[in-house]
Parts: sequence; C-alpha cells; structure tokens
Amino acid sequence: MDGPGIIILGGGESGVGAAILAKKKGFDVFLSDKGRINEKYKNALKNHGIKWEEEKHSEEKILSVNEIVKSPGIPDHVPIIKKARKKGIRIISEIEFAARYTDAYKICITGSNGKTTTTLLIYDILKRAGYHVGLAGNVGQSFAWQVAENDFDYYVLEISSFQLDAMFDFKAEIAVLLNITPDHLDRYENSFEKYTASKFRILQNQTESDHFIFYEDDPVIVQEIKKKDIKSCLYPYTEKFIPREGAYIKNNNLLVIQINKEVLKMEIKELALVGKHNVYNSMASGIAARLVDIRKEVIKQSLTEFENIEHRLEHVSYVKGIEFINDSKATNVNSAWYALESINKPIIWIMGGMDKGNDYTQLMELVKSKVKAIVCLGKDNSRVKETFSSVIKDIVETESAEDAVKAAYLLGEKGDVVLLSPACASFDLFENFEDRGRQFKKAVYDL
Repeated sequence: MDGPGIIILGGGESGVGAAILAKKKGFDVFLSDKGRINEKYKNALKNHGIKWEEEKHSEEKILSVNEIVKSPGIPDHVPIIKKARKKGIRIISEIEFAARYTDAYKICITGSNGKTTTTLLIYDILKRAGYHVGLAGNVGQSFAWQVAENDFDYYVLEISSFQLDAMFDFKAEIAVLLNITPDHLDRYENSFEKYTASKFRILQNQTESDHFIFYEDDPVIVQEIKKKDIKSCLYPYTEKFIPREGAYIKNNNLLVIQINKEVLKMEIKELALVGKHNVYNSMASGIAARLVDIRKEVIKQSLTEFENIEHRLEHVSYVKGIEFINDSKATNVNSAWYALESINKPIIWIMGGMDKGNDYTQLMELVKSKVKAIVCLGKDNSRVKETFSSVIKDIVETESAEDAVKAAYLLGEKGDVVLLSPACASFDLFENFEDRGRQFKKAVYDL
C-alpha cells in the first residue's frame, strides 16, 4: 500500500530523481511540471510507475499534501508556491529530501563562481583515490536518483543558492564556500544581503566535527564569518598570510596545503587549470581531499592532470593563428572578470545576452588593458555600448553565434584570442549556456 502523498514540482533531472526515490520509499508520488517534460524523463517516470502531468499544475491535488519537493529552477514567487506556503505546506529541495535516506559523507561546494570546476576536481581526486563516490547537485546525475539506485559512501555536491534556500535539516560534513559576488539578485528582491545569507546556509547544522573551507581574501565572506557563531573547524585558503591549517601561496609560485601538520607543496605552473581563479579552486579542492585522508601523491596527480569542463575557459581551436575559447558558462560579470584576467594575449571579446542588472564598470580596467574589440551577442546591447564605447572603438552587434564568430574572426589577427565570455544569461537567444557554447563551437569549426 502507498504511504503518505508527496508532490514533486519540476520534471527535469532533479524532480524525476526525487520522484523515483520517493516511490522507492513507499510514498504516493505525483509529479507536476508547468512546461513540457523531456521524453527521457517521461520514460523513467513510466518505468517506475509514477503518476505525472505536464503543461499544467492541478492545484487541488498539489495543495492536498504536507510536503512538496521543488526543483531549484522554480522561483518562490510563482503562484503555486505562494499558495502552498499560505496553506503551510513544507517546501523542500531534492537535496534535502535525498539526504534523509543516506548516511554518506557529503562534501558540498557553493559560491558565485567556480562551483562546477571545484566540484569536479574534488570528485576526480576521490575517484582516483578509489573512493566509492557520487557526483551530484547542480552537476552529474540527480542526488536523489543515486541514493535510490546506487547509494555511495561519499557524495561531492555542487549546491546553488536556490537549492540551499529549501534545505533545513541537511548537513554538509565538509562545506566549501568559494566566493560571494552579486548574482541572481532578481531572485532575492535585489538584496545582496539576502543572497549572502542564502550562501551561508551551506553551514547549517554543522558541528565541531565538521569542516568549513573558505576563501579568506573575499571581504564579504570574512565580514559574514565575524557575525556568526561557527561551530565547525575553519580552513581558509589565501594569498595574504600563512594559516595554521588551510592553504596559501608562497613567493607567488608555490601552492602550499597544510592539514594535520602535514604539508603538500606544488608549483603553480604544474597545475592543469590556468588562471588565478583556478589556483583558488585547486587550493579548496586540495584541502577537502586532505580532510578525507587522501594521499598527497594522488592529490598532486589529479591537480596536474585534470581536464577542464566544457564551456568553462575551454580551448576550441586555432584558426589562422587566432585562438578561440568557449567560456559560455560565464553568466555573470565576476565569471567574465576571471576569464579576462586569465588571458595574456589581445582579446576580441564576445559578450552580452540577458542582462541580470549587471554592473559592467567592474570590468573596465581589464577591458582597457586587454580587449581590442567587443562583439555583442544579444538582443539588447545598449548597456554594454553605454559602458564601453568610450574605451573600445570597435563594438559590433550580432544576434547569432555564427555571426558573432564571423565578426570576431574578421576583427582578429594572428596572436589574438576570441573569447566567448558573455557575463550574461543566454535565454534571449539560446536554450541555455550549453546551447550557446555548442553553437559557438560549431561556428568556429565551420569557419
């Protein structure tokens, strides 16, 4: 006989995974999606005997339960969520739900930038060390799906602020906070304080036996730590001093990780991932790996051999001496800053898209010193032109990846880099940042 009813809102990877786990645990499950459900997920629901609907929300049914598992892409202000809250229905994330049914050790990564790279790096180290480890959250297969069908001893979870907002009893054994810069403020009533508070939920329920890894050189993080009574053990990584336990840079060329009186040293030039931001990601990953007793040799091997992810400073090709780099995952100003900062050749910068209230002036010094032309890839480029027309002579407007690549190629010469690093969301012209990145790569290959 079916147990109590539970509603899953959202029929993507996260929602379907939660539905499968709920079914396995004896719940009477119903999944509802306001949009279309992908064929792959429909088949999974059918195979597990789960009832579902698409392109509508049956309100009476949805509002008849005590608990709803909400996919992170659904904002809190949509009518069905407001009605559910008004009725006192508990609304949780898939991560919160899945954590109830596993005793695994969880390493959780959040931050405005670098989450995916750091998550994959930590996962790679654990995998090389032979750990029974799953990759989930915002990357990999749904956490709930894995708990249902293949529960691991360890999970490395990339967690967004949207997921954290609907997590209450969840606890990370290792919490990693990379940085906090303005992003997604449209989901936080344009309040940076609310967004910051959301990121710090990564620490909830931690005790003295848990660990908190954080970037000590981020003023927002440091200020917030001062206000909080943090129970877990703190492990900073920094360029500014030598922490008792944590990671630091020595003489601008040596990465040092110091945990439990053991020291791991690596030359920065040995790291597989280039750019200052990736040095920080490597530091955070190395600390996490040492905290779960992984040998220094394995950590070094991973940090020197790791292959970067698609759409994040991904080398695409050289065409007549011009290098093309796909950084489509840079959907905010801070990510674009890191990309521009990491390149030491003249840049033709393809940027633009759906503006989230961006302050482009933060990029002005880098643009002045490194960028020779801008190719806009978006429907409304007025704020880009407003900001940069005084320092960049060539600003071209395009509305397709093909036109953007052609324009950039014509503006470039041997020794230049054409960098797609939009600093904006992709939804004005593309399905998502992956679609934008793939169209960019196809256009480069077609040159």
